[in-house]
Amino acid sequence: MSSTDQNQRFLEANRSRWNEVVPIHANSDFYGVERFLAGETTLLPLDFDEVGDVRGKTLLHLQCHFGLDTLSWARAGANVVGLDFAPAAIAEARRLAERAALTARFVESDVHDAAEALPDLVNAVDIVYVNLGAICWLPQISRWAQTCAQFLRPGGVLYVRDVHPVVWCLDDEDAEQRLVLRYPYFEQVEPHSWPDAADYADPDAMVKHEMSYEWNHGIGEIVSELIEAGLQVQFLHEQDWTVYRALPWMAQTEPGIWRLPDAAPRVPLMFSLRALRPQESV
Repeated sequence: MSSTDQNQRFLEANRSRWNEVVPIHANSDFYGVERFLAGETTLLPLDFDEVGDVRGKTLLHLQCHFGLDTLSWARAGANVVGLDFAPAAIAEARRLAERAALTARFVESDVHDAAEALPDLVNAVDIVYVNLGAICWLPQISRWAQTCAQFLRPGGVLYVRDVHPVVWCLDDEDAEQRLVLRYPYFEQVEPHSWPDAADYADPDAMVKHEMSYEWNHGIGEIVSELIEAGLQVQFLHEQDWTVYRALPWMAQTEPGIWRLPDAAPRVPLMFSLRALRPQESV
């Protein structure tokens, strides 16, 4: 089997799992749909600070799941389009937009086929947004970088806030709660794979599609591929906190913010990056 065919098999397995967990997520306290409908945003102050004013701007959210963050940007004044490869997620996103009385466009597509799914947005988007737990599902960071770049208009920006690749390397089962490297840091042909019937948003909800496949991508690989795609990296920030319990011994130090114990070494747990498509020279 070719690597392309093998990756397609992995992606189809991931799609099956994501389709199954959509109703679990939509009804979970973890995602907080009712809180969102009551007026809360699912975005962080960091997002607003680093993305800037979105009013009147076109924002494309790649790998948007069922659209909570997409719709939070719509509530902030952006003209939003969300794209995801799971049909159940897109259907739920459209229902949620209607319930929230927000205008949004949601499109079903694999992120690698996004240009074919959204030809009207190629070279026309002000902001491409990619959020937590997105790029780990992609086998090649180079294709993702090219996809992001081709949507941006000259002067448009890509903003990424995701789990730091160091986190994907750590052993989350270490009995002594040490920061032990267990998995590769750099992009590998073979994905991380394991069966897990529990869902992160609701551990009591068991799923039939247990297998999922993920790939790590180092910070240097991410930055280099964005530059290769023609973008100028404006900043790369690393945070020593994250928004979910990435390791079982992390503590919630404030609502929605998780950190390692004080005695643990400070390591990056999340990163945020902003890259610009330069204005075309005359």
